[in-house]
Formats: sequence, structure tokens, C-alpha cells
Amino acid sequence: MSEIQNVSRRVFIRNIGLASGGLILGCNYNLFSKDTETGNSTEFNPNLFVQLNSDGSLIIVASRSEMGNGVRTSLTSVVADEMEADWSKVSVKQAVGDVKYGDQNTDGSRSVTGFYDTMRKMGAMTRMMLITAAAKKWQVPESECTAQNHFIIHSSGKKIGYGELVDIVTTLPVPTNITYKDPKDFKYIGKNLKSIDVKDFANGSAVFGIDKRLPNMKVAAIARCPVTFGTVKSYDKTAAMKIKGVENVIEIPKIDKPFGPLGGIAVIASNTWAAFKGREALEIQWNYGKNESYDSEAYMTELTERVHKQGKVEKETGDVNKAFSEAAKVVESTFQLPHLAHAPMEVPNAVAWVQGDKCEVWAPTQSPQSAQEEVAAYLNTTHDKVTINVTFLGGGFGRKSKPDYIVEAAIISKTINTPVQVVWSREDDIKHGYYHTVSAQYMKASLDAEGNVTGWLHRSAFPTIMSTFRPGTDYPAGWEASSAADVPFEIKNLKIESGQAPAMVRIGWMRSVINILHGFSINVFADELAYAAKQDPLEFRLKLIGSDRIEDTKNPIKYNTARLKNVLKLAAKNANYNKPLPKGHAFGLAVHYSFNSYVASVVEVSMADDKIKVHNVYTVIDCGTAVNKNTITSQLEGAAVFGMSITYYGKITAKDGAIEQNSYSDYRMIRMNEAPKVHVEIVESTEKPTGVGEPGVPVIAPAIINAVFKLTGKRYYNLPLSDYDLV
Repeated sequence: MSEIQNVSRRVFIRNIGLASGGLILGCNYNLFSKDTETGNSTEFNPNLFVQLNSDGSLIIVASRSEMGNGVRTSLTSVVADEMEADWSKVSVKQAVGDVKYGDQNTDGSRSVTGFYDTMRKMGAMTRMMLITAAAKKWQVPESECTAQNHFIIHSSGKKIGYGELVDIVTTLPVPTNITYKDPKDFKYIGKNLKSIDVKDFANGSAVFGIDKRLPNMKVAAIARCPVTFGTVKSYDKTAAMKIKGVENVIEIPKIDKPFGPLGGIAVIASNTWAAFKGREALEIQWNYGKNESYDSEAYMTELTERVHKQGKVEKETGDVNKAFSEAAKVVESTFQLPHLAHAPMEVPNAVAWVQGDKCEVWAPTQSPQSAQEEVAAYLNTTHDKVTINVTFLGGGFGRKSKPDYIVEAAIISKTINTPVQVVWSREDDIKHGYYHTVSAQYMKASLDAEGNVTGWLHRSAFPTIMSTFRPGTDYPAGWEASSAADVPFEIKNLKIESGQAPAMVRIGWMRSVINILHGFSINVFADELAYAAKQDPLEFRLKLIGSDRIEDTKNPIKYNTARLKNVLKLAAKNANYNKPLPKGHAFGLAVHYSFNSYVASVVEVSMADDKIKVHNVYTVIDCGTAVNKNTITSQLEGAAVFGMSITYYGKITAKDGAIEQNSYSDYRMIRMNEAPKVHVEIVESTEKPTGVGEPGVPVIAPAIINAVFKLTGKRYYNLPLSDYDLV
């Protein structure tokens, strides 16, 4: 458990914009860092803050980014609940990028999981200190005092507001023996809590990155090489400089670092329109480089050939070859999934103002510390001279954890000595992003005479995300392979392998990451085995998961197959899985464990005139303690639409090294008339809270494919379905 201190009187709190005069608590997972030469402790640098002011207002510093994930509301509510605070008196201050806040990278559905215990502790400590302060003021035993809705109440009935106790409580040490609320007394945790930011979202006052303006700010648009990793050979800016509003044209260097910009030619103008028109007028000759030969179709053929050969063994139990040779039936399938783009509604953008060796940035970023590090390295300055202000994000999905667009803004600002906003177009976003990996997978399983699975082979090949961090890496990291290796089926003979796959584009995190491809193949193949065994897919899947047990995986949080089966049963119950459906309608199902959460979906699909339509999605999640049910429901609704977009349309292809898709016109998203009704159930639990934002995605595509098989008798192993003219 992290340490917490009363830091009200410490000078450095001003560095994050908190006013002195109130109670300020801070905590750090590593409370003190040691000077290795002198052995002296350095200054205490808290990474989470609670400030209570004398007027009763409560400010909580959010160290994670808000991009529709509801993190500012969820984490704030945990503190407020344990503190017995009045929600109407709570506000949030967004933290800048700084190591003192601990890990600020908002990805992997880890924010609530990682900070839940600490936020509870901070709230409970504050409540206990307020009780102590009231008892001192009244000269009564603490046992006669209780906290309730921003007041301390004495057993006699008298009460005092939190704000009135600030002067006393700032002098108190933090308690060491913490008393937490009984979960049955929670007033915010586990409830449907309205977003703390909803008013600003609704009235348009919320500031997203693209909204940021500074005096004398210029706007820049960058022409990048069509072929990833290509460079500028020469350029002519004459025509661009004739565009009204264009003020300058400069070259951006290609920086060969994980998050370095791709390089190109930047047009700087007084407004966005002029910058983009000026970019169109540029005449550029490119050095395409060796990646010009990249053809995604040919590459898929290579990957597919690799997965039909023995690969690197990631996990092996029993003897699959013996199981195959003794089988009553053997089933084999090959899966192919394309690159995907994040395509968030708000394109990458950043405002930077470099003044000497200092730089201030305003950006929609999921990883402000990465941005701070990259900008500091480029400016050859120290981290403390780079301020990364985190705005709201209009979607991120992993793309905005990469700060290349922020470094671009810093480079241009330094060059022209004025604040500048770099704005990517939708075409820039689609053509020059960090893509979800392409993959090929081969699966083989054996069945005995009773339809039991006796052997399971799963071989996959895909460019690893680690290729972005360590160029040349061409086998998956252990955590990438684990989503196949940790398959929750009770099968005695099992073998998981990985194939070699060099990266030809920048590979990045995307919502649910490798679970997209492994969740798809495992669920579709399991459905195929059910039909081969002549068994109902639901009953077959429950039998395949097998006994109630705690799986022994490398993950410190072990998963429980009983919880996995439970979400599947509940989803089937909510859908009324066994009910007769209208003619031309069918159910499909899928279940998956990822980000330490259990999710199942049953989808109702129809087909008419050779086109499919998803009518209903019934999703159940077991994510441990549900901090904010409103946010969880929203995330699973969004995951259904996100997953449908992947299933229907998601496909990025390359020809002669260049990405062929341009915008939402040819990289489609699900539209309103295609959206289904999404029904969400959250399993009541007192277990540790686990991931929410990502684990709802992997089940959607396979559930749809399994329903389509029921309707058509045809199994689709490759996505998207638009390739088959089904949507």
C-alpha cells in the first residue's frame, strides 16, 4: 500500500497549481527515493492529491487522461465515497505530465485497477482526520463522531461542515490504522454516477486539444511520405507560399525513435485552411526507401504460409500429435485479419510553445510523460522545463499514447519561435498512424467419439508491437502470446506457437490489442468444433471451459473459470437464448477473458437480401467491484459499436508501400442506422476492480460470425464482412 502524507504546508504544491491554505494529502508508491551516493532521502513528491478548502470545496487531482473512459469521475468518486463527501462540492484538476504522479499512461484498462485501493485509502484517511479534528474542537471522544455528506456529526446531534475543520486538520498527522467503509454503505461506488464533466461536455465549454488557442498562434499542416519510413529528397515551396495566409514552409526531420515523427514538410499559416491548402500546393520528391515494396496482400500470403509450418512454442501440455492421430475427427481452420486504424473522432493535434530551453504543450494525450520525455530529448533540455498540459481527448483507443504529433509541434515552434498548433487531417490519421497488427492464424483440434476436444493447436503470426520500440523484433512478446496461451479450456493436449512476422508499418496499441485477433479465432473455432461435435454451441462452450478452477497463469491476478462460465450463462439468459426467433434471425455467442475481466456477448443477427443486420447485443461483464456502473455500461455499448465496425468494415491495406485508405469514406465506421440495441448486465462483485474499457471488444466479431454461420451455413474466417458484400 502506498504511503500518504499531509503536505498542506509544503511549498512544492504550488508547482501543480493547488492553492495553499487547505488540507492537501498526497501519496506516492515509492515514498522516498534514495541518493545512492549519500544515502540521503530526497524530497517527498506525491503523485495523487486531495485538497479540502475552508469553503468546503474539494479538489481531486486526476493523473489519468479523460477520453470518454470516465476515469476522472470514477477515481474521484472512490475518494469522495470513502471521505463521505458531498458530490456537488467535488471538482477535478487535471495533472500535467510528471513522474511524480506515477504511471500516467492511460491504456490497458488499468486506471481504476491500479489506483482504486490508493484512492480509497486517501478518502478514508481524510474522513478519519476530519473526525479527529471535530473531536478536538468539541473536546469529545472520536467514537462519538461520524462523517456524513460533508459534515461531522456528534451523537448529540450537533454537526460541523468539513470546511470549518480545515485549520485544525492541516496540523494533524495522517492516521496509520485505517478504517474503511463497509461496501454496503457505499453511496457512489457501484452506483450509476453522472460524469463530473458532463455539464462542460454538454455546453461545449470542455477544452479538447483541437480547441486550444494561444495569442499569435500559428497553424501547421505536414506533408509526410506516402511510404512509411520514407524521407524527403527535395521540395519546392514556391506555389505554397502564394496561398493567402501561408507564412512559412520548413522541413521536419525524421527522428528514428519509437515515438519520433515520420518527418516531412510543414506548411505554417495563420489559419488551418491556409495550412492545408498550402500543403496541397507543395511539390515534393520522396525517397521511398525499402518499404516501397510492401504489399499487404502478398504479406498476408507470407504470414499464412508461416502459420502452416512449425513455429516457436509458447506453451505445451500433453501430446497434441498423439491426440490428432487417435481422434475420431480432426478440424482445421485458418484465420486472416487485416491491419486496423484507430480513427478517433478527434484527429491527432497539439499546441506547443518553445521559449529558449523551455516548452509548454497542450495536447490530447494518453501518455503525457512519454510526450515530456520525447520533447525534452529533442530540445536537449531537462524534463522539468517541459510542461505537458493534458486536455480532454476526443477518443484515443491507444493512438494518442504515441506523442509523435506532439514532438512535431515542438520542432516547428522552436524553428519559428512562436506558438504553433499542428493539426492532422483525417487522411493523415488514416495513412500515417500506428496500426493494429495484421495477423494469420492456424488452428487444429481433435474430437473423440463423444465430441470432446482432446487436442488443441493454435499457431499465430503477427508483427509485434515491440517492433515499434525495438526495430527488427519479429516475434511476439510474452504478454502478446499469452492471450492465446492462456486459453481457458480444459484440454489435456494443447500447443500454442508463434510465427515470425517482421513489421512493415508502425504497430501500436489499439483498444483490446492482441485480444482482438485471438478472441476472434478462439471463439469462432470453438463454435466450429461445437457443430463438428453436433452439440449446441452454448453447452459445448461450457463443457470446453470445464470444471470450476483457478487457472495458473503468469498473471498475478489468476482467472476463475466459474466467473467465465457465469457471464456466458447470464448473457444467454438475458438474450433468452433458447427462444424461437423470427425466420431469418439467429443468435451467436462468444466469451473472453482479458484485462482481468470476464465478458460474454450474445448477438441477434438477421439476414435479408444477402445483407446482415445486428438487432441486439446482450453483454455481461464481471469486472470485480463496479466503481461507476454508468461508465461501465457506456464502455460496453461503445465496445459493441467498436467491435461491429471492425467486423463490418475494418481493413487497412498497403500497395507499393502506401496505405490505400483515406478517410471515413473508405475506412468506415458503424453508422446510426446500423447500430443495435445494446443490453448490459454488470455482475455484482466485491472482488478487486478490473478492466472495463477494452474487454468488451473481442467478443463482438466472433459472436456475429457465429450467428452468420447459423443463418447461412458458411463460416467466415477472415474480416471484414464488407469483403463478402454482406453489409
